[in-house]
Amino acid sequence: MANNAFGIDLGTNNIKIYSRSDDSVLVEKNMIAIENKNVLFAYGNSAFEMYEKAPSNIHISYPLSNGVIADIKNMETLVRYFVSGLQKGTSKPADFYIAVPTDVTDVEKRAFYDLIKYANVKAKKIMVVEKAVADGLGLDIDVKNSQGVLVVNVGYETTEVSILSLGGIVLSRLIKTGGLKFDEAIRAAVRKEFSLIIGGRTSESVKISLKELEQEGKGAIVYGRDIVTGLPIEREIPTKLVVECLEEHFASIIDNVKVILERTPPELAADIYRHGIYLTGGASQISHLADRLAAGTGLRVNVSENPITSVVLGLSKIIKDDNYKSVAYAIEGMSK
Repeated sequence: MANNAFGIDLGTNNIKIYSRSDDSVLVEKNMIAIENKNVLFAYGNSAFEMYEKAPSNIHISYPLSNGVIADIKNMETLVRYFVSGLQKGTSKPADFYIAVPTDVTDVEKRAFYDLIKYANVKAKKIMVVEKAVADGLGLDIDVKNSQGVLVVNVGYETTEVSILSLGGIVLSRLIKTGGLKFDEAIRAAVRKEFSLIIGGRTSESVKISLKELEQEGKGAIVYGRDIVTGLPIEREIPTKLVVECLEEHFASIIDNVKVILERTPPELAADIYRHGIYLTGGASQISHLADRLAAGTGLRVNVSENPITSVVLGLSKIIKDDNYKSVAYAIEGMSK
């Protein structure tokens, strides 16, 4: 067993890397700050700290869009720096296991392979794992047996709805609804209701603290710019307004889960009825989503304890346990 192996889950918002050598998981923002178009200024969490605050000569971006690689050059830079950091600067040959979405084109899948190949990280072996299968393993489900499992992964820009059985994916659907859409809905509602413009980071913090605020019976305090006066002000936003503006996106996720369920073979549907839905992904933690999903489908919803890292924890199992090696594969025509 090669001790030097990495499992990589590239999320649009967060990059998660499992390192076999010290059995650790790194979670950082998948962001890069480039100064004067070609100088690396910051990356990861430090780049996120500058987001929406940087001068015009520093460009801050996400190299991923809708779950697929949009800017391969910057993504290679990020992978190289993160892997180098995990190896304490000593670059050693390593095996890489990378999670890819199922419902994307072959060209988009190949980009994940090429990313590792050309990132200058001394990759000995590059194996691809379907994201939903890794998710299932990270949720402590034995994905290799014949029972049907429905996994709903709500990410930053996309939600992946998948049915697993026998270590493979029976049905999968990738929809462009996720945490970013939730943030945008909050911004639009605040603008319409209070004539107040708030930033993306502010709307994200409102979304994250929603459950806590509801329990305390408080509104969310936000800072932004008044549209009428143009001056910065502070406002308290009622949680009811936030919940109402998210309903449309919750309904979209539920409708897509229903579409998958309608196409599910009866025997697998019986398994799903018994076990319920497994809900994971960074944006799945938002208040009310699990309840709405349960009410909309009539199924029990099992919420992941580690929603952000469930995929990368699944990759760690594949790296450590030979029993699961068969779910990883080399892309045709690209294995060394």
